[in-house]
Amino acid sequence: MQLLTDRFGRVHDYIRISVTDRCNLRCVYCMPDEGMTFLPHEQVLSKDEIVDFMKIIVGYGIKKVRITGGEPLLRTDIVDIIAGISAIPEIEDIAVTTNAMYLVKKAEALKAAGLTRVNISLDSLHEDRFKTITRGGKLQKVLDGIAKAEEVGFFPIKLNVVLIKGQNDDEILDFLQFTKDKDINIRFIEYMPIGHAGDGWKKQYLSLQTIFDACDEAGLSYKPVDSIRGNGPSENYRLEGAKGTFGLIHPVSSHFCASCNRLRLTADGYIKACLYWDEEMNIRPFIDDPEKLMALVQKSIDNKPESHEMAIALQDEMQSHKPTTRRMSQIGG
Repeated sequence: MQLLTDRFGRVHDYIRISVTDRCNLRCVYCMPDEGMTFLPHEQVLSKDEIVDFMKIIVGYGIKKVRITGGEPLLRTDIVDIIAGISAIPEIEDIAVTTNAMYLVKKAEALKAAGLTRVNISLDSLHEDRFKTITRGGKLQKVLDGIAKAEEVGFFPIKLNVVLIKGQNDDEILDFLQFTKDKDINIRFIEYMPIGHAGDGWKKQYLSLQTIFDACDEAGLSYKPVDSIRGNGPSENYRLEGAKGTFGLIHPVSSHFCASCNRLRLTADGYIKACLYWDEEMNIRPFIDDPEKLMALVQKSIDNKPESHEMAIALQDEMQSHKPTTRRMSQIGG
C-alpha cells in the first residue's frame, strides 16, 4: 500500500471531514458576530461524494476519520454519512465534534450507524457566560448531551475547552473537578489565530502553562497518563484520585507539527494538509477519477510545510507562508 507521506516523513492516516460550514451557535473563536456568508447547499459535498471519496482514500492508509463542521449534526443526513463511512472495512475509528445541541435527539441513531466517539465543545460551566461565548447557546443542552453520550456508550467522551483570557480562565479548577467523578477527558485548547485578521486574537490567548499553575496554586497533584484513545495531539494527565483525565492541546506555545498525521476536507471539497496555511486544492471534480484525485491529495501533502508557525505569529515575526483567511467554521477544526 502506498501511504500518504510528506517530505518530512510524516505519514497521514487520519482525515477530518467538514460536512457543513453552518452552525446553530456563533462561538467567539470560531465565527465573527456578523458578516459570515454560508455556502449554498449545492456547493456542499453530498453524502455520496463524501463516502465515495473515503472509499478511495482508505486505499492509501487513511483509517481514522472525524466528522466536523460548522455543526455536523445540522446535516439531516448525518446518520447516513456515518453509516456509509462505517461500512468501509478499512475504517477503524469514526468520531464527531459537536456542540451537542442536537446530541440527545441523535445519539442513539449515530451509535447504531457506527459512530464510536464524540468530542463536545464546552467552554464554560456558567449559564450566562456559556451563552456569551457561544452567542446564544444553552448550557443545559450540552450537559444533557454529555449524559446521553455516556448512556449510549460513546467512549472516550472528550470535552473541548478553548481557554479564553478574561472569559473562562477563572473556571480551570471547576473543569478539573469535573474529572473527579466522571471518566471524561477535559481538553484545554489554546486560542488559535485561524482566519483572524490583525492581532486581536492575542488579547484572548493564554499559554496552557496556566493549567499547571492553577493546579499548583490549589495544591492539586497530577501525573501524566498514557494517550487517550483517539487521534488528537493532547498531552494527558490525571488528578490524584480522579476517575477522568485532562489534556492540553497547545498548538501555539508548543506546536505538535512534527507528529502531524492529519488531512482536512472542507465542506465545499477542498483538501487542506495544514489547518493554518491558506493552501487548499479542490478535489471535487476528481471524485470519479481516483488516479487524479489521489495525485492532487499527494500534491497537497507534498506542499505541506514543516510547521504552521503560529508561535511566530504570536511574536509578530515574519511567517514563511500565507495564513488562511477562512474561519474555523469554514474549514472544520
